[in-house]
Amino acid sequence: MAITLSNRAVSEVERIITEQDLPSLTGLRVGVKGGGCSGFSYTLGFDDQKRPTDQVSEYSGVRILCDPKSFLYLNGTEIDFEESLMGRGFKFTNPNASKSCGCGESFSV
Repeated sequence: MAITLSNRAVSEVERIITEQDLPSLTGLRVGVKGGGCSGFSYTLGFDDQKRPTDQVSEYSGVRILCDPKSFLYLNGTEIDFEESLMGRGFKFTNPNASKSCGCGESFSV
């Protein structure tokens, strides 16, 4: 399994990389950290440096970087991008989460 991106997420990541004129090796760094109302919070960022222990994959031309501890919790996760009247942002569908908070930004296992 791996971390995957929906077509909308790929388009948004590519848009941000182009708009911010980030280096060509820039990838989406995905992770988790302790906190949030359910125990763990998702983290997203852009990084052009691969760390020696990173799990690295490519999905539809977008490089995805994830540290090994976070990958234990995120393996099999799909990241989508949604736009609505209520706002816009990335949404995680994580098969490893036993429950998520209402906002979808934190989870527990």
